[in-house]
Amino acid sequence: MKQVTMEQATGRTSSNNYFEDFEPGQLIAHARGKTVTEMDNVLLTNMVMNTADGHFNEHRMQQQSRGIAGFDTRIVYGGVSFSMVIGLAAQDTGEQVLEERGMDKIRLRAPVHHGDTLYAFTEVLEKTDSNRSDAGIVRFRHYGINQHDKLVYEGERTVLMRRRTE
Repeated sequence: MKQVTMEQATGRTSSNNYFEDFEPGQLIAHARGKTVTEMDNVLLTNMVMNTADGHFNEHRMQQQSRGIAGFDTRIVYGGVSFSMVIGLAAQDTGEQVLEERGMDKIRLRAPVHHGDTLYAFTEVLEKTDSNRSDAGIVRFRHYGINQHDKLVYEGERTVLMRRRTE
């Protein structure tokens, strides 16, 4: 297998997602959306051993909903919703990340159902120098909305991000 150098690898990524390119207050609307499929939810729910009926028992959800609109179908596991939003933001906020430092203040604001489409936005909260000359620390707040512009997710993420080498 052919070895790829770091310079070749970073040449394949965007040119505007290094530490220097982010400024506090900046808001990024990410380009893609993702429709949540039944497979996304059921596969991951079962893989992490989440046994809540609301994620995989359609019959039970219909019996318990008592006609409440939007609650008569299975609810997507929050870990799936969270992961999709972070994934949608990754092209713009993750390509130069050397280390994920933490996730905080995670809030699942509204239920997500099979067939909902998620979109992501990111706000740059803070950037600081690190003890490394080749990288700095960036703190983001990620937001996920559905196809009805309803906020379904928000949370903060802190990363160690590569600086641009000139």
